[in-house]
Amino acid sequence: MTATALPLRPRIRALTAERIFIRRSLTHSLRDGESLLMSILLPVMLMLMFTFVFGGAIAPGGGYVDYVVPGIVLTCAGFGASSTGVYVAGDMKTGIIDRFRTMPLRPSAVLTGHVVASLVRNLVATGVVVAVALLVGFRPTADLLDWIGAIGLITCWILAITYLFAAIGLAAGNPEGASAYGFILLFMPYLSSAFVPVSSISPSWLQWIAAHQPVTPIVESIRAFLLGVPADPAAPWWALAWCTAILVAAVIWGGWLFRRSGRR
Repeated sequence: MTATALPLRPRIRALTAERIFIRRSLTHSLRDGESLLMSILLPVMLMLMFTFVFGGAIAPGGGYVDYVVPGIVLTCAGFGASSTGVYVAGDMKTGIIDRFRTMPLRPSAVLTGHVVASLVRNLVATGVVVAVALLVGFRPTADLLDWIGAIGLITCWILAITYLFAAIGLAAGNPEGASAYGFILLFMPYLSSAFVPVSSISPSWLQWIAAHQPVTPIVESIRAFLLGVPADPAAPWWALAWCTAILVAAVIWGGWLFRRSGRR
């Protein structure tokens, strides 16, 4: 008696799965109007508060809006990226991730869909924040190449931190845990040069931490691109190095978590 071989399931063609999951995540984002609205309104309100409430005390001579906008943009990216961890954890909790594992597709496609959709949401939110900043007095001096450099660096940071939040969502396993763990990362811009110069931070040992964490070289590079202010020539290279390191670590960690959760 001969055994009948079961036919192998054909794998979905290259990038087809990614397109499907990107469309799925974007559709969920549009349906979740409250989260989408808050990811835009919260950074705008934060910028207005720092500019009009705290700006006079921080920079009595005016012009604080020019200083703070790059920091608000990175803060906006953090708020938007944190929702990715919640969405991924929600997929884990409902069990749909286990259903996806039975399909002939690459495991990375699921996370890629979440990450790319979040990248699109964040870039739209960043555009809104910059537009409002222009209305309240933000006056960049950047030319076309400078704008390309700033947007490219912002995109790299959003991509890196979004993939990190996606991995956190896999690690947490439920939306509440992902939100709590991700909330810690949202404080990174506050311990940097995003809102005040590093030299004004006290005690002095915090200055060393602020100067050597990822956000500071990124925000300093964005200021240099948009406003032409002097910056460390090595800052853009440090910024790209941090973004690359975070992205590589998050991709490896996320892939390991995805495979590990499938064996439980």
